[in-house]
Amino acid sequence: MSAWPIAFDAVTAARERLRPHLPPSPLRSYVALDEAVGRGVRVLVKHENLQPTGAFKVRNGLSALTALPMAQLARGVVAATRGNHGLGVAWAGQRLGVPVTVCVPLGNNPEKNAAVRGLGARLVEEGRDYDESVRTAERLVREEGLRLVHSTNDPAVVAGAGTLTLEMLEEAPGIEALVFSVGGGSQAVGGLTVARALKPGLPVYAVQAAGASAIHDAWHLGQPVSKPSADTFADGLATRNTYPFTFGALREGLAGFVTVTDAEIAEAVRLLLSTTHTLVEGAGAAGLAGLLMVREALAGRTVGIVLSGANIDGETLRRVLDGGI
Repeated sequence: MSAWPIAFDAVTAARERLRPHLPPSPLRSYVALDEAVGRGVRVLVKHENLQPTGAFKVRNGLSALTALPMAQLARGVVAATRGNHGLGVAWAGQRLGVPVTVCVPLGNNPEKNAAVRGLGARLVEEGRDYDESVRTAERLVREEGLRLVHSTNDPAVVAGAGTLTLEMLEEAPGIEALVFSVGGGSQAVGGLTVARALKPGLPVYAVQAAGASAIHDAWHLGQPVSKPSADTFADGLATRNTYPFTFGALREGLAGFVTVTDAEIAEAVRLLLSTTHTLVEGAGAAGLAGLLMVREALAGRTVGIVLSGANIDGETLRRVLDGGI
């Protein structure tokens, strides 16, 4: 058994730092969604799409920046991202008056790039994917003295992500299972940390995109895995490595781990749109797609999922609605 990466106290401390800036997001149920899922499952949807940046990652960025000393904040921070993590850090930087640099791969979602710039951050476009953008950010740490706010390997980031599950279990203590999407694992490990403290034994499941399944594959193999590519339209899930800060906790804490195809993620986007009238990006719909995969095991239970982001670009949305994905 490995050391757990963060303590529950870190999550409660993060909530206090976030409280002046972010109200709790809504937790809602929908009869039409319950009927679509079937098997007697009652679905509780955590609406992180209503955060200021349209995604839960604003919790992560704000938690990380509010935990740093003033001298480092004055020098500035850097983040690598496909979009939502960078948006969260940029929003926090604008809110707190901290210089932010965001590294994205070439060909990144242009709408997310524009949103990062709109929040006053410097955007650096370099590398072929998220993992290469991390290398760019690490170079800027060396060259400019910036502080890297990693999307996963950072205790304050994971503690920030844990605040959403803290809100869920305090508002709905009758939740009987949770399903989280995994890109790097901050959402799931934050959730596991809270579940261990407030509701030991609560089954927590994870889901990755089949085209970006490194952590899923590693979980089943019991050892880290790297992939040559990450191929999914759900850019928030497009990672190709395991991450040392979260992998051990995922191995120890999860009740199950599944993958879903891009077609199954797209169907979850359409299902959320039709049953909740909520627009969601691919990574944000993956929790529902995962629930549909494990619903037999969760029949008759109240299950929490996270609608973790709504930042889908227009062209991708058209493809999803037209059945092109």
